[in-house]
Amino acid sequence: MTASDPSLEPIRVFLVDDQQMVRGGFRMLVESQPDLTVVGEAGDGAEALDRLAVTRADVVLMDVRMPRVDGVEATRTLTERGELPRVIVLTTFDLDEYAFAAIRAGAAAFLLKDAAPEDLLAAIRTVHAGDSVVAPSTTRRLLDHFAATLPDPRPESPDQRLVGLTDREREVLVHVGRGRSNAEIAADLVVAEATVKTHVSRLLAKTGARDRVQLVVLAYETGLVRSP
Repeated sequence: MTASDPSLEPIRVFLVDDQQMVRGGFRMLVESQPDLTVVGEAGDGAEALDRLAVTRADVVLMDVRMPRVDGVEATRTLTERGELPRVIVLTTFDLDEYAFAAIRAGAAAFLLKDAAPEDLLAAIRTVHAGDSVVAPSTTRRLLDHFAATLPDPRPESPDQRLVGLTDREREVLVHVGRGRSNAEIAADLVVAEATVKTHVSRLLAKTGARDRVQLVVLAYETGLVRSP
């Protein structure tokens, strides 16, 4: 490998939080890692959108409760732009409706601000690799808590995102929506874990979901999985 090899370049992290001290703490943590670097920061969503329009970033640490433009709207706009940054939603409160809305808007991860430093660093790296880091069970609890905000699916009008899925792919989607890991799904269906990964990849491609988190949301929105 040479110095120009992209794999040797640090992951570019952008910080968004209305508290300067919080941003400072995150900056110190991120900059302590040789494979991570902070490329910018903003105090609210509006400032973040302006700066990210001219700043190349891989991962955004996004607070959700901010003045002017909150993290939900900022995440939605970034998703609609089709830009590269993957958003990690940070919130002070578990089961936060703002975090739930941000996940539906396209965020790839949900973490509490008091998460262990190693968990946040691992989340940045995992999200950058293209995966989601929200534990499916955490996403499920979010959706269970706010299921009343989801539209009632209409059986007579099947969701177009499900059209073209095979019976097995629908079955896997249900398991994903219930918070099952690939290993658990493989055991339930008596298939190899690699086979489950293939089905999940096909689900992402066919439904247009960005990641596993979005698949969980899809399972709820379409009524394949219901809250108990």
